[in-house]
Amino acid sequence: MSSHDAKSAIRPAPDAVLTDIARYAHDATIDSSLAYDTARYCLMDTLACGFQALAYPACRRVMGPVVPGATMAGGARVPGTSFELDPVQAAFNIGAMIRWLDFNDTWLAAEWGHPSDNLGGILAVADYLSRQAQATGGDGPTVRDVLTMMIKAHEIQGVTALENSFNRVGLDHVLLVRLASTAVVTAMLGGSVAEIENAVSNAWIDGGALRTYRHAPNTGSRKSWAAGDATARGVRHALLARAGEMGYPSALTAPRWGFCDVLFGGKPLSYRQGFGSYVMENVLFKISFPAEFHAQTAVECAMTLHPEVRDRLADISRIVIETQEPGVRIIDKTGVLANPADRDHCIQYMVAVPLLFGRLTAADYEDAIAHAPRVDGLRALMEVRENERFTREYYEADKRHIGNAIQVFFKDGSHTERVEVNFPVGHRKRRGEGIPLLVAKWQQSVAAHFGKAQTAAITALFEDAAALDRMPVRDLMAALVKND
Repeated sequence: MSSHDAKSAIRPAPDAVLTDIARYAHDATIDSSLAYDTARYCLMDTLACGFQALAYPACRRVMGPVVPGATMAGGARVPGTSFELDPVQAAFNIGAMIRWLDFNDTWLAAEWGHPSDNLGGILAVADYLSRQAQATGGDGPTVRDVLTMMIKAHEIQGVTALENSFNRVGLDHVLLVRLASTAVVTAMLGGSVAEIENAVSNAWIDGGALRTYRHAPNTGSRKSWAAGDATARGVRHALLARAGEMGYPSALTAPRWGFCDVLFGGKPLSYRQGFGSYVMENVLFKISFPAEFHAQTAVECAMTLHPEVRDRLADISRIVIETQEPGVRIIDKTGVLANPADRDHCIQYMVAVPLLFGRLTAADYEDAIAHAPRVDGLRALMEVRENERFTREYYEADKRHIGNAIQVFFKDGSHTERVEVNFPVGHRKRRGEGIPLLVAKWQQSVAAHFGKAQTAAITALFEDAAALDRMPVRDLMAALVKND
């Protein structure tokens, strides 16, 4: 795929992708008020997901220092806890709690992913820099700076995902979290364009994690901390680059040994558009249901059908689910589901629970619900089909729909109406409906995790956007330390 002489030791100019990402992270000015407003809601939503996750012992088990006692006074705080850690381990903690329940934002294109995963590295490093600045009489980053880096991280991850399908070669989308976190964190640490190029080249050289932990028969909890691992790795690359560690200019395009030849089938990376603020402006929020995003509208359909079928469950003969091709490929799953990570990536399970109970919460993936015979009984009646229109509109740039439809058939020959939802409440086209629900999700998550007085103080911080933007990051993070 490359014109480089494979035998020449002369180092080429950096790959264009490395330079484009580095210059964007270092130089770009974001002037979109919509992007900043969306990023502010994204910050609320992402923190809300983390606070909810801290209620689960499986999440808390991976939190804290990497070895007992390895804390760092004056380091980076982990929201919702009392941990103070070095920025790398703090990034892992924040990234893991954000992603644990599969409830934070989503981007769907040739590649999938969750751009707010990058907040792990961004928030950890911002808090560390803010506290360091305070110790020396400086200002340090503000919340506005965090929002700027969130917009840039979303853009790097999301634009790379538009045309490049890493899942089709078996690689997990957290590769793009590592890429985006590395770029923006190196810039936050004061890195030059050349240093960002160096750091990002190392991020690509890391290759990618296998997706096997997201798919049967190996689905497991690594998918809940993989993004934390990726964003923490980004912080490590950034710190190494700032310490003078070298980069690798043709890390992507080197014949035989570069990323594209080794891991991407010899194809070059494709970028249809440049970097701006498109991804943040159009990001998909998971507002109502902690469920893999390709099934969000399927859950909405099931919720609509619940009142009609709840008293006729024994009479159901079959349930037809129409979805997009990626939904068939990722979450059409039969057989025994071993754990919550298995269940929240099974479209049949995510439809069965709301049909039965009229709800889908994180607790519904636990054994107490999963072992109810009626859940697997309904799953056994389901047929999952690709709807070609849903697939086509999934990829169309002016739509980016995530359609699903459900129809329930009964033994007496009757059936429900076919219920179809083309895009979920978290889609940009439903922002007016979705944002109040997002704010309610935020408020409920804070209230469930913190005491009454601290809840009031935290929610008040987010009620004045201008004041929040001016706030030093250290003050925001101090407010989020659990103190009761």
